[in-house]
Amino acid sequence: MGKKKQEIILENIEITDVAAEGKAIAKVDGAVVFVQFAVPGDIVDIKVTKKKKNYMEGYILRIVKPSEHRLEPFCSHFGICGGCKWQPLPYEMQLKAKQQQVWDQLVRIGHLDIPEITPIVPSDETTFYRNKLEFTFSQRRWILDDEDAETLSDKEKLGLGFHVGRFFDKVLDIRKCWLQAEPSNQIRLFIKNYALDHSLTFFNIRDHVGFLRNMIIRTTQEGNVMLILCFYHEDAEARTALLDAVAAEFPQITSLYYVINGKANDSIADQECILYRGDEAIYETMEGLKFKIGPKSFYQTNTKQAYKLYSVAREYAALTGNETVYDLYTGTGTIAQFVSGKAAKVIGIEYVPEAIEDAKINAAGNKITNCDFYAGDMKDILTDEFVQRHGHPDVIILDPPRAGIHPDVAKVILNAAPDRMVYVSCNPASQARDLEILCQDYMITAVRPVDMFPHTHHVENVVALKRR
Repeated sequence: MGKKKQEIILENIEITDVAAEGKAIAKVDGAVVFVQFAVPGDIVDIKVTKKKKNYMEGYILRIVKPSEHRLEPFCSHFGICGGCKWQPLPYEMQLKAKQQQVWDQLVRIGHLDIPEITPIVPSDETTFYRNKLEFTFSQRRWILDDEDAETLSDKEKLGLGFHVGRFFDKVLDIRKCWLQAEPSNQIRLFIKNYALDHSLTFFNIRDHVGFLRNMIIRTTQEGNVMLILCFYHEDAEARTALLDAVAAEFPQITSLYYVINGKANDSIADQECILYRGDEAIYETMEGLKFKIGPKSFYQTNTKQAYKLYSVAREYAALTGNETVYDLYTGTGTIAQFVSGKAAKVIGIEYVPEAIEDAKINAAGNKITNCDFYAGDMKDILTDEFVQRHGHPDVIILDPPRAGIHPDVAKVILNAAPDRMVYVSCNPASQARDLEILCQDYMITAVRPVDMFPHTHHVENVVALKRR
């Protein structure tokens, strides 16, 4: 028999700081220990789960003495659900940690030369700030510590909620989520109870059997609600009865869709969304502009903070009204249209053709005539010939996905040689890597983080660049 690993327990350890990815830090005998759900000032006993040469990872076995800063988590699912890990951390400390994260990625790790970071833009709302949530039906939900799986009936093992971190096939049944305003929780609980009462089967993620698969709720500031219910296979009678019951219970649902998704994953990007009742879209407004949101549309999930984020981007673009602006990764054209009033011309480029169709519809609806949108791969579209045809960009705004930009796209941008750039990012690590390439020809003139996701470690960051 192999030698059993010795269990390591660290006792009476003081948590000293907040680290990246939502963890906290302690120092023990010169080694750094990363711990989840801890707050600076906590004295804790830690069970070590990973031990490397100069760092360890572990979890709190016992809080010996709580920090004076520690808050009581407001959500009953805290610690099991993968979201909102920073609930015990006061909001001011969250903001400080996020600003530090940006500095660490750009300066300490990225070695970039930056001016002093402008203070992070806080979120006015730290709960119920999301306009979109997705919930998953599960035949075998996550069993809680105080439950005995042996004594639970098959019905009691059914769940509707969020995936538990690290387990693709485990779903935590959610009673109340603090991320999206009502009627979000009410709709989810009604559908779950209806399904239980009518013996509708929940999806088994491993075996790919079951009827109810997942659901998406989208809301607007005006109170419009879109519900998309996804089924693994068609059962017209059961589906119609459920959709009718939901529509009757929640007249505030203005767009009711369903999807029959029989493929391996939950994504509806390649699926047909069928309008069952109501309007084909819901609409969000921002500074007088109206944006159409369909079942597949991308829209920033924190509407109020999106306005602040775009305002920082527009400020950094320093437009006078005479510029040609290229908006790369334009999505449904929100930033492009948001800056169009202060530009001569805006060209939006995006990989997803459906998003570009939405962008064109939005621009037409907003009576914006100085925006043109093009779909395709950035490095293929942004050629010398394209620039000659549409005009040299005075300003380039880019808001790429988490992975950042491809090195080929960075070359294309450098080749286009705009006077100024604004780089909006949801991942300061990939942003720092890209900025290193762009800073061959540009200098960073301003940096400002924006908090879009309170109680998480995620942070958006806006960087202004000027040609050397």
